[in-house]
Amino acid sequence: MARPCPDGPAETLFISDLHLSAERPETVALFLSFLAGRAQRASRLYILGDLFDAWIGDDDMAPPHPEVCSALRRLTASGTQCALMHGNRDFLIGRAFSRTTGCTLLRDPTLAHFDREPTLLMHGDLLCTQDLAYQRFRRRIRNPIVRHLFLWRSLASRRALAADYRRRSGAATADKPDQIMDVDERTVARYLQRFGARRLVHGHTHRPAEHARAIDGRLMVRSVLADWHPDGGEVLVHTPGEWHREPVLAGEPSGAPLARRE
Repeated sequence: MARPCPDGPAETLFISDLHLSAERPETVALFLSFLAGRAQRASRLYILGDLFDAWIGDDDMAPPHPEVCSALRRLTASGTQCALMHGNRDFLIGRAFSRTTGCTLLRDPTLAHFDREPTLLMHGDLLCTQDLAYQRFRRRIRNPIVRHLFLWRSLASRRALAADYRRRSGAATADKPDQIMDVDERTVARYLQRFGARRLVHGHTHRPAEHARAIDGRLMVRSVLADWHPDGGEVLVHTPGEWHREPVLAGEPSGAPLARRE
């Protein structure tokens, strides 16, 4: 059972797109501090994809994976429930990771309820349907046979393939128009209608904002999570009856609310 926040009502936190890696030690340190402090004062933590910049299998224990897994285990052992959704960079996170950390793995999308309001949780890449090349690539690499063949390779081979993928992905992204990299609003409407949701929370696009629009005569809200950087990040917070954002700053305790963006 989720525990209540000791200083008030139960809190649920949402983050995504930390892209943790050995090349980003400041962001890793920021996340570890967040887990040891702010996250332990919450009832639940949702990580909606791309916690890691690359995850090539649960058997890869190169830094910072052991430190992050240990910190997540301490968080879940403290009583905070943690649920993790695959992103486009770490979709190979598997059951061994879940057993080690105590985190629950979520399907993308997942329907949850807050204030009895149906809320759809997604990583966000499924919403970028104008990027046809990426959607074709996503379907191919998520194929169970392709995943099995990749995990069958040696760690060294997987690291080389992942590095090549990141290089080519960065080059391809630089050449794409901004509108292709963002969500397609028609796709957003279809997902909200399909699941009967009133709110959508997602990451992936690195464009944090609150978007409100009417769909079928009802007001819908789309909350886009922020990506994290060495100098700070952001967390979306739900308490009964309220949603707000808080900064997560390097060298400073998190918890001060940000101005709400509607």
